[in-house]
Parts: sequence; structure tokens; C-alpha cells
Amino acid sequence: MVFPRIRPDWQLSENQATSENIFFNRKKSRRRFLKSAMSAGVGLGGAIALNGCRPSLKESDRAEFEATLGQKLPGINTNPAFKSVANSSITEQQYASRFNNFYEFGGTKNIWRQAQDLPAEDWKLTVGGLVNQPKTYDADDLLNVFPLEERVYRFRCVEAWAMVVPWLGFPMSKLIEAVDPKPEAKFVRFESYFDPAVTTGPNVSFSSLPWPYREGLRIEEMANELAFFAVGVYGRSLPKQHGAPIRMVTPWKYGFKGAKSIVKIEFVAEQPATYWNIISPNEYGFEANVNPQVPHPRWSQAQERLMGAGNDWDWKKQPTLLYNGYGEYVANLYS
Repeated sequence: MVFPRIRPDWQLSENQATSENIFFNRKKSRRRFLKSAMSAGVGLGGAIALNGCRPSLKESDRAEFEATLGQKLPGINTNPAFKSVANSSITEQQYASRFNNFYEFGGTKNIWRQAQDLPAEDWKLTVGGLVNQPKTYDADDLLNVFPLEERVYRFRCVEAWAMVVPWLGFPMSKLIEAVDPKPEAKFVRFESYFDPAVTTGPNVSFSSLPWPYREGLRIEEMANELAFFAVGVYGRSLPKQHGAPIRMVTPWKYGFKGAKSIVKIEFVAEQPATYWNIISPNEYGFEANVNPQVPHPRWSQAQERLMGAGNDWDWKKQPTLLYNGYGEYVANLYS
């Protein structure tokens, strides 16, 4: 994965960005694509994405944007145990739902409009592999089969920006109970929706990358009480730009571990290959726990920019916390 070097003022000029012609030339290999973008210091998460998303929402776009935010899901209680850990004000949805990495639909953060092409209505999620009770869920099942709760979690991107988000969903451990994994299941693989006719990225040559998007966890990580499947956010069903109708939320890990729009979950015996780890294993490990003492090869992770609720994108610089502040819940997994 290719990201900007983080400068003290969080600003990069447009002329530092790799041109799209170079970035997505289908004739270049995956490695050459990375080398080209790295030499310019920016890439998919770079200056164009950040600068292009800073202005306030135009009034002419407001109604269209608000129509993407899903149906209200009343009567869902907030789990207070996790709200206290977040320890910051919740990021306003007008910002959080317009600042999203979803590379299947584009290379900038401002993909909320493009993501509406996702066909989430007739959804099927299959859960299988090394399990005794394989399952298939549709979109309504995801809202009704498991008891839903709200959890306010810190969200930390590997790009060194952060949010505080109120997710609606259910613990991953509930799904583990439902499918009853076999003893030889040691890992879990998550696969996102991909259709080259729909998820074309910024350019059709984006299909040369290792689609579909896949992520993975150790089964002990999935069973941890923090591990969560989100089917909603901000009191509503999950918007498509957030990964409708179901996505992973593992708040002690960097955000790229949170696969969106999941269509398949498989319990497996061996560690699965994952999207960014395939592309650049020296930069994006399988574990990917937030750690201020382990820098990205091209920038420090010691500090982060917290997206605030002020006018025109208020960012607060603050220290990064080990495990994103959730060490009491997960440190025992990595002893």
C-alpha cells in the first residue's frame, strides 16, 4: 500500500502526487507500480485524497449525501464499557462518512458517491470452511439474527489519522458460536465483494491488483470481546461507503484490517494471504496492531491526527496509543 510521507503541517502540494497515468498503467507490474508511487512520496492515500476531502459539504450535495446514510435502527443500546475507552468526542458523521478508504471504488477518500454502485440489497454472506455448522446470511439476517448493540470505538488508520466512531453490530464471537469451528481451525479469512464491472477503482487497470480484498485474523483474535461486526453506524444501517451491509471492526489494529462489504468468511488451518500484505509485506504485516514504537517504513506512527467536529475539518494532533488504547483487552493475545 502506498501512502504519503507525513509532514508536520499535514499538507502536500498537488504537484507531488504521482500522475494517474503512471499510477495505474496496466503494463506495469504490481512492484513497479509501488516503486513509482513510493518515489513520489504519495499514493492512494496521498495528497489528492486529503486535500480533495477537506472542504465542507456543498449545500447542493447535502441531500444526495444524506440519502446515503441508511435507515434508522431504533432501540439499540450503547455498550458503556467501550464508550469510556474511546475517551474522545465522537467524530461527526458528516465528516466520517465522507472520508473513507474504499479502493474498490476509487483512490481518494471522497468516494461516498461512487460507492453507491455497490449492489447491497440482495446480499449473501456465506460462512464455512472448517466448521460444523456452515451458514448463509442475507442482509435482513445480519440485522435480526444476532442481538445488536452500539459500541463507540477509536479508529486508527495506518496513514496516521484517527476518528471516534459509534458502530452498531454484534461481537464476532457470536458468529463463532453459531458455526462451531472444528479444532483444526486456527485462522479466519474474510473476503469482500468484488465484481470488475462494478468495483473498477479509479481506473480499470486497478484490476491488476490482487482482488478481491481479503483479510484475516487468528481465531483467538476473532474471539476477543473487542472484535466486532458492524452492520450500522451513527444509529443507522451501514452506509455503502463504510462497507455495507457488514464489515470488520478490530479497533486495536490499523484500519486496513477492517474488510468491508464481506461476502465470505472461511475458517482455515493456515494463515491466509491478505490484500496489503501481498502487495507490500515489509510495510503491512498480517498482525497490524497499532504500535507507536514501530514506524511505518516511510513515516512515524508515534503521533496521529484526530478528526474533530470543528468547521472545515478540525484535526487534533495527539500521541498514538499502543493497541490504540485497548491494551487491557488484547495485550494478552500477543505475549
